[in-house]
Amino acid sequence: QLQASGGGLAQAGGSLRLSCAASGRTFSSYAMGWFHRAPGKEREFVSAISWRGGSTYYADSVKGRFTISRDNAKNTVYLQMNSLKPEDTAVYYCAADPGGLHRASERYRYWGQGTQVTVSS
Repeated sequence: QLQASGGGLAQAGGSLRLSCAASGRTFSSYAMGWFHRAPGKEREFVSAISWRGGSTYYADSVKGRFTISRDNAKNTVYLQMNSLKPEDTAVYYCAADPGGLHRASERYRYWGQGTQVTVSS
């Protein structure tokens, strides 16, 4: 029901834009989040946006470099990733939270399959 795309290979300092398209149900009333899992590490929070888009959260590691946005008419959430660093290399997952805006992954009910982001130095 959530399909993440837009990952790929980028050089350090470059940009990528991830998309998360929802199907099968409308997520316009859900908070949406992005998480990532780097090799050998636990899944970590990256960013989240409220259902109207008026509130956003960012992990300290991406603040000022990444921007989350959403288009409820298209049932899609985006993560614009600028000034990429090798440590951003991970599989990125989008998720939907019907209960509000949270950083904790266990609050998110629906998850996409993930898209690989690889940043070379």
